[in-house]
Amino acid sequence: MKTSTLTIAILLAAASQSTMAAELDLKVTNLTKGIHFTPLLITAHNSEDTLFEVATQASTALQTMAEGGNIAELVAQATAAGSDMAANPAEGLLAPAASTTATLTTTDGNDYLSLTAMMLPTNDGFVGLNSWKIPTEAGTYTINLNAYDAGTEQNNELVVEGSGAPGTPGIPAAPGGDAGTGGTGILSGDTNTSIHIHPGSLGDDDLEAGNSDLSNTVHRWLNPVAQLTVTVK
Repeated sequence: MKTSTLTIAILLAAASQSTMAAELDLKVTNLTKGIHFTPLLITAHNSEDTLFEVATQASTALQTMAEGGNIAELVAQATAAGSDMAANPAEGLLAPAASTTATLTTTDGNDYLSLTAMMLPTNDGFVGLNSWKIPTEAGTYTINLNAYDAGTEQNNELVVEGSGAPGTPGIPAAPGGDAGTGGTGILSGDTNTSIHIHPGSLGDDDLEAGNSDLSNTVHRWLNPVAQLTVTVK
């Protein structure tokens, strides 16, 4: 059976459409009660490049972001891969219940969307989106985002100002000023060193001692921790 000229034209048009550039309006909302997000990184990339992948070891660039909020290495990685990106649209921290917006124009072949930002105060927790396929049809789409654990540091829940360098234990900061001191540290049997869904912070009700420096009424969360609204024009 011969393939008609019309059929070939339709197939070529479909293939072209799957790699078309897109104009995206993005809105990220922090859904938590007491967790701040460090500078966000949102990338549009091809099928082979992503910011992270669940059930694998975190890259050094991801570890640097997840433990200290520094996205510079991830930005460099995305730039080298030819990804399109919106870096730090909130121009700093994104507070609980706050939103930020960005516009992103993708290039041909960058058909997937990913997002990361460290969650403070946590040891190596981050909000993430991994390789969401950008629709070709115009419209508004809503994605709920989960919290992930980079698997690179034990969740001792101790606030140690000035930590945050990869491999340095401790939570680097509690931006809300609502954390305690004097904790002895959470003892965890978690041996999962791959990227996985974050088990959440335990906290306690003693902000001058106890096991944790985190508050069990402020710093605990349930997934999803954020919402991403994507408008495809």
